[in-house]
Amino acid sequence: MFLLAAGLDPMAHAKDVNLIGGDKPMFFGEGWTLFGSPLLTMHMLTMVLVAFLVIWFLKQAAKGIQTGPESEGDERYIARNRIGQFVEVIVLFLRDKTIRPLLGEDTEKYLPYLLTLFFFILFANVLGLVPLLDLWHLIGLSWGDPKFAIVGGTITANLATTAGLAVIAFIIIQAHGIKALGFGGWAHHFLGGAPVWLAPIMLPVELVGMIIKPAALAIRLFANMLAGATLIGTLMLFGMMAAEGANLLVAFGVTIPSIAFALFVMVLKLFVSLLQAFIFLFLVSVFLSQLSHHHEDDHEHEHHEPDHTGDLAAESVPGKSEAIPV
Repeated sequence: MFLLAAGLDPMAHAKDVNLIGGDKPMFFGEGWTLFGSPLLTMHMLTMVLVAFLVIWFLKQAAKGIQTGPESEGDERYIARNRIGQFVEVIVLFLRDKTIRPLLGEDTEKYLPYLLTLFFFILFANVLGLVPLLDLWHLIGLSWGDPKFAIVGGTITANLATTAGLAVIAFIIIQAHGIKALGFGGWAHHFLGGAPVWLAPIMLPVELVGMIIKPAALAIRLFANMLAGATLIGTLMLFGMMAAEGANLLVAFGVTIPSIAFALFVMVLKLFVSLLQAFIFLFLVSVFLSQLSHHHEDDHEHEHHEPDHTGDLAAESVPGKSEAIPV
């Protein structure tokens, strides 16, 4: 059974560790801060690791998806590796079934950002399931320090990470609204369609709503990932506590079910990791769509004299009163 890197703490895999600066850093720089934050933390390095993994993974997918030489015929359009096939299916679904129906002609403009956002969150969530903190101890690189860690943990269970993603999304959404509607149109949407004389009521409501939307994005992702990491840690903690007891039968009776339930929760969290990445992408697309200029087709209806050609014409037929088609 994997060790809990910070001892008997079910939230160990969700907590950040100061590496340089801040309170009790792992290396040096006690008290060093930048805008009140440590200079370097475990989650910062893990975030860089996730970024490199996303870049590497998508580059491998691009090599498999790119069109081959004409000598291959129609097969040159088929993805040539499993990574390419996997990514192609996901990207086509997200583009054609999720993003394009919302953004329309703006899809290609925001597709790189939205797909990068999706894969970054997905990889960050999945990497949180890998017990990197425990592996440091299992391979003997902790040097006796139970809190030693360089990379690892669930970075999306850190509100600072999800808040950063939400702030970036907020800036892009508002910049899109100003560009698409003009500053006047962007400012006018704060009325919510109400007349100007209701501005003292509508303006505060819309301003609060504008802030709540990205805040909800950050809190939803953070809460789901934190809950999953805490639940898995708690289940594993039961096994550790039972293993410390003297009764071997009781230890096995508690440890085996706790590991089984923890594995079940990990599989469930894998699905939640994908779902939360999709929800984040979907809601950002919705918020972009709400500030897009929706083109309305104004069709002019021309008035013509009624054309009765081919219509039913009533003809008087002796002995019959029904209409006869002409």
